[in-house]
Amino acid sequence: MKVFDLNETNIFERDLNKFLVHDSAYFRIINFNIKAGEVFPVHSHPVEGELSILVLEGEGEFLGGEEAATPAKAGDIFICRIDEPHGMRAKTNMRILVTIAPPL
Repeated sequence: MKVFDLNETNIFERDLNKFLVHDSAYFRIINFNIKAGEVFPVHSHPVEGELSILVLEGEGEFLGGEEAATPAKAGDIFICRIDEPHGMRAKTNMRILVTIAPPL
């Protein structure tokens, strides 16, 4: 078993801070911290699989393709295919936990 304390990654030194929480052949978990006003760019990956984005704290918007931005707040989880466009815009300092399966 592995235990990872996400409180230790509550760091906003740059516009986007990235912390690898877990990486295996089955899935990858990454904690991203996005400063207020910054954007985690919309992107996609040309592979099969799914991802989830759990908002740990803060407020912002989920960005995806041509769809309108969707409000995002602590406790919200967004689930989509990896090949669908996805990104985030932070209104306040925002922490998200991204799970990718299978890992890229």
